[in-house]
Amino acid sequence: MRAFIEAKVKFKKQLQNRKIKEINEPYLVKALSFTEAEARVTEEVRPFISGDFSVSAVTKSNIVEVFYDPEGDFWYKVKANFISLNEKTNTEKLTSSYYLVQARDFRTAYDNFQKGMKDTMADYTIASITETKIMDVFE
Repeated sequence: MRAFIEAKVKFKKQLQNRKIKEINEPYLVKALSFTEAEARVTEEVRPFISGDFSVSAVTKSNIVEVFYDPEGDFWYKVKANFISLNEKTNTEKLTSSYYLVQARDFRTAYDNFQKGMKDTMADYTIASITETKIMDVFE
């Protein structure tokens, strides 16, 4: 089963003040394995990075779904708590799920998440929305 995997790409970049700085950019890839994710990220970033680069880290992500917005420049991680009822004890249980939402700002991220979840029948609350450093997502 394909899962979202975060891969970090390390390379040297010349800044506007002409200093060279080592950059480590995270990308999110939907892949079957770490090897596939590393190969895919390498293929995707190669045309945009001049000089040497390497995939410095590959880790499994807890993202379950991505909501896209072509007008969005930033990626926000939304933690949603789903409410379920334990019928034996008659108590509510919260289960957290994480979503990645592309948006131009915080408010748009909230709106895009709500739009993406409009067909969901489950009860949920938004626990947090945070801006991430993810540069791009490759499905």
